[in-house]
Parts: sequence; structure tokens; C-alpha cells
Amino acid sequence: MYEGLKILLGATVGDAAARPLHWIYSDKKLKSYIKGKKNIAFFKENKCPFYSIPLGAVSGYNDMAQVMFKTIITSKKKSDILANFKKNIVKQFGFGSVYWKNLKERRKYKKKKWLKPLKGNWIHQNTLETIQNIKAKKSVTGGIKVNESDGFCAALPYYFLVSKNDKEVKKVIRTVANSDINEVYGLARLKIIDLASKGEQNPIQKFIKMNNKNRYFKDVIINIKKVLKLKKQNHISVTKKLGKACSDPGNFLSTIHCIISTNNYELAIIKTIKAGGCNASRSNFAGSFYAAQQSRNIPLEWIKKTIPAKNILQYI
Repeated sequence: MYEGLKILLGATVGDAAARPLHWIYSDKKLKSYIKGKKNIAFFKENKCPFYSIPLGAVSGYNDMAQVMFKTIITSKKKSDILANFKKNIVKQFGFGSVYWKNLKERRKYKKKKWLKPLKGNWIHQNTLETIQNIKAKKSVTGGIKVNESDGFCAALPYYFLVSKNDKEVKKVIRTVANSDINEVYGLARLKIIDLASKGEQNPIQKFIKMNNKNRYFKDVIINIKKVLKLKKQNHISVTKKLGKACSDPGNFLSTIHCIISTNNYELAIIKTIKAGGCNASRSNFAGSFYAAQQSRNIPLEWIKKTIPAKNILQYI
């Protein structure tokens, strides 16, 4: 239980640390914001061009993990978790929520030039589709239009606090993100983090060794091997090449490069922030990996600044 909570905490703090500089795709703008600044984690001024939330709050990626965590600790039986999770998704992100309110505002913005970030949370495409599919009573409710890491974020607390059964975990991923890419790369993340938590000295190499002949992970392995060849190259330029946006496989591969070219939690998150783009989603993977691999390595000051951390710490 403790190990799983620490991993979730690592993802949560990483997301919150990157959030004020989330979704900045202009290298020039990002450089100008952080130039000469000693501390870029938990940047005091929101510079995300699309939405603004309080310092220490998390993006919609990690918020999906928080919804699953809340579902786990409030569900009486394991068999209730998935049904309760769907109800809680609708509560947290659906009609009446800040996420839903801002969706209406965004639609207005489409008709005019984007001048300033919206106040409040930003609903993701996968989450929007999930809510529609839950209401339509579809058997598999996840979004199909994008290959983003919402499914991984949903599955992270489930995997480390409830069950590591592949069939169950795949079901959780597809509840939020229903595509083969979402499932395969989401499960690959979880298995790499799991190897880190078991004390493997090189979890990524171990993952390759264990799955080299596994057809399910064929594309993942091929892509990781390509990234390993780029280990000594600059992370910012590699991320630009592999993908700084939200979608897999680029999002996954950029984080793999961050992990293999760093050796601790704090540096990994700082490096991820500096690479720009969808750094908050990548910080969930990098943060959970290093929280799993090393003990007591999340900066205490960062934990104190992270709003949802308080809920997790109650159970540690």
C-alpha cells in the first residue's frame, strides 16, 4: 500500500510542478519565461496559454488519477470500483463542474482570437468522449479520437493499489482511453514503473529483456531501442524530434529519454518542464518512475505545494 501511494504521490507532485508551464509549444516563449529563473518548478505565474488554475493544482491528466484514487478508497468492494469510477468521472468532469463550464467557454473562443487563458480546468478529449459514452451506456466508454495518456493516469492508482492483473488494468485504461495505442503504451508505462519499484537497476532494459518476444509490446520495444541510441543527445532537442505533444507514442518516448538521461526525481521533472509542450502529462510518468525507483526523493517543499498531495498523505 505504501509503495503504491508513494508512486501516485510522485505522479501528482510532478504534474503540479509542471502545470503553470503546461502546453507551451513555442521554444522562444518558454525560454523567455524561465530565463534567469532559479526555480521553474511550481512557476509562480501561470504561463499556460490555454487555462489557469491555482498553483499546486493538477492538470486533467493527474486529476483522472485522483478520481480513481478517491473511487478506490470509497468503494466497499473491488467489484464496485469500475462502476463507481464511471460515476465519479461524470461528477468531477461532467455537467455542473468547472471542466464542463470551461468547455462552453472554449467553444466561444473558437470564434475569435485566443487572447488569454481560461480561468479553471481544461477537459480533455478522452474525458469528454468518456462522459458521452457513459451517458450512452456503452460497454467500453473510453475516447477513441486521441492517443493520450489519460488511460495510464486512470490505471496508475488501480495498478499499484488494487490489482496488477493485465486484463483488469486494460479494462481500466479503456474505460477512459479506448484505442490499442492507449492500452499498449499505458500498460508499458505501468510495467516499467513496477520494475523500478522492485529494485531493478535498469527497469527499461529489464522491460525489453522480458518482452523482446512478446508480440503485444513489439512496437513499444522497437521504439524504446531507437530512443536508447539517443541517450547522450540533448533532451530538449530529442523531445522536439520524438514528440512534445500529448499523444503516444511520442509522449511516452520523450519521457523514456528523460528517464535514461537523468538520475533523480527533481532533475527529471525540471528537464521535462524545460522541454515544453505537454510536460504535465510526461511528468506523471517521469514522477511516478522516480518515486518508485528511489526512496524519499520527492522534494518536501514540492509536496507541500501540491494541493492533492494532502489527500494521498492521509493514507501513507
